[in-house]
Amino acid sequence: MISIAIAVLLMPPMGLSMNYSAGRISVDGIEVIRLSDTRNETEILIVPSIGNNAFEMKVKGKHILWSPYGSLREFRDKPVQLGNPLLAPWANRIDGDTYWANGRQYHLNPDLKNFRYDGNHNPIHGLLAYSSGWEVTSVRADNESASVTSRLDFWRYPDWMAQFPFAHEITMTYRLRNGQLEVETSIENLSTEPMPLSLGYHTYYRLDDSPRDDWRVHVAARETVAVSRSLIPTGMTEPVNLADPQPLRDFNLDAGFVNLIRDAAGRAEFRVLGRKQKISVLFGPKFDVAIVFAPPGRDFICFEPMVGITNAFNLAHAGLYKELQSIPPRGIWKESFWIIPEGF
Repeated sequence: MISIAIAVLLMPPMGLSMNYSAGRISVDGIEVIRLSDTRNETEILIVPSIGNNAFEMKVKGKHILWSPYGSLREFRDKPVQLGNPLLAPWANRIDGDTYWANGRQYHLNPDLKNFRYDGNHNPIHGLLAYSSGWEVTSVRADNESASVTSRLDFWRYPDWMAQFPFAHEITMTYRLRNGQLEVETSIENLSTEPMPLSLGYHTYYRLDDSPRDDWRVHVAARETVAVSRSLIPTGMTEPVNLADPQPLRDFNLDAGFVNLIRDAAGRAEFRVLGRKQKISVLFGPKFDVAIVFAPPGRDFICFEPMVGITNAFNLAHAGLYKELQSIPPRGIWKESFWIIPEGF
């Protein structure tokens, strides 16, 4: 796990209350935003210059988010997916170097080298996971919460616009309240046409009171997404066939889920349970797809709130996916998910 033993305060906290605090610190010479909830002994570290990633969340000194590294410098020098990476403007895979939007076909340009391919040579995880383009616009704390808000002006970057020619701005707020972390995402479409949505977060969670094979998982969904051998959805779904909770021992969980089971507020709750520890992740109503990834032999599990299934643009054009979300010109899309640790 990433250590902050060398962190030095650059300035007094920008937001301060008796319980909550929010401020800028330096970790390995890199600016980091720290949010703290003293009463619940919870701390969040966000690095705006590496994808605005909340790379560390600790409760009573216990790590909630997974990282393979021991320092932030390692993450900067060799970025990999860890913590809470944003996947946009497409999440997961596209089946080839072209996609459809508003009845027109667009081509990705691999010569720009700003996206990567999976093992089947399908473009994966968008453009922004490690972006340094985030601007912190607010760091504050009051008697209710500690928060940081950052903005990414996608339209300012020609190489991004060449791959996804929809001018837009993304605003992300991390809000720590009562020991829970809310991640709020807002997108404003500055284009003259509707902007199709395919985005999500590939968040990595961990428990430390038991090994991975002793963890149990609750999946709040009625259907799972059928996929091809290259992990591209076929347009078909199948009933969920999991125990509740599902033991992870001798079990590889890597699937997309739809038709989520929601409470009266429209939130779907996914959770992982150890001996005493539990992490719940609540998906807001507009996160209509979940991917759960818990590979054998790894000490993490990913609950991934998604907008649209994998390859949503092309499946919608083919008439195989009816739930594609979009933002009208000058419109704004906004949604949150919540991370709730217990028993730490």
